[in-house]
Amino acid sequence: MEENRVGSAANTDMKNMMRDALILFAITLISGLMLGLVYQVTAQPRREQQERKIREACQAVFAQAEKFEEVSYTPNEALAQQLAGDGVKIGTVYQAFDSADCLVGYVIETTSGEGYGGNITLYAGITNDGIVNGVSILTISETPGLGMRAEEVLVPQFAEKQATGFTYTKTGSQSDNEIDAISGATITTKAVTNAVNGAVSAFVQDLRKGGM
Repeated sequence: MEENRVGSAANTDMKNMMRDALILFAITLISGLMLGLVYQVTAQPRREQQERKIREACQAVFAQAEKFEEVSYTPNEALAQQLAGDGVKIGTVYQAFDSADCLVGYVIETTSGEGYGGNITLYAGITNDGIVNGVSILTISETPGLGMRAEEVLVPQFAEKQATGFTYTKTGSQSDNEIDAISGATITTKAVTNAVNGAVSAFVQDLRKGGM
């Protein structure tokens, strides 16, 4: 009798465990299906929001352009080595077109991995004439009150200047290709300058020549 009771209890425990496992499986399955459904429903709005952000960022550095089209671009071997030495990577590249559907320049995404607080990513707009149309910082995590002033202090200094490469100075710029450093934030200044120079190099060495 004792063995029967033990066996019955074991069977009951096994049934309870199987029932609980099936319930857990059903809950997991239903949750997964619901998450998948939500993802599908929100995919289009998220995609549209991302595209809108990209357009706004491109427009910020190329206000006269009417539309932007992403293009496939890989830096030439020599440039890739140069960029790597400066801690810079080229990201997405867009062609900028005017209202007559004529190519007027490029928007080039670059990232410097040598910011004081980490990566600094920006867009640089460069016209077909080789002028830096504008620069917009997308991500930055520098020291508040110092490096975080890059958008305010550094960005305006690049606009409307010939895309021939920039240097930074702590003693006041004496020429168009010199950028006044942020006081107390030389590392940030260098990272931003290198990132812009990466975009300039991509344009001068490849994009202006039609190499993509």
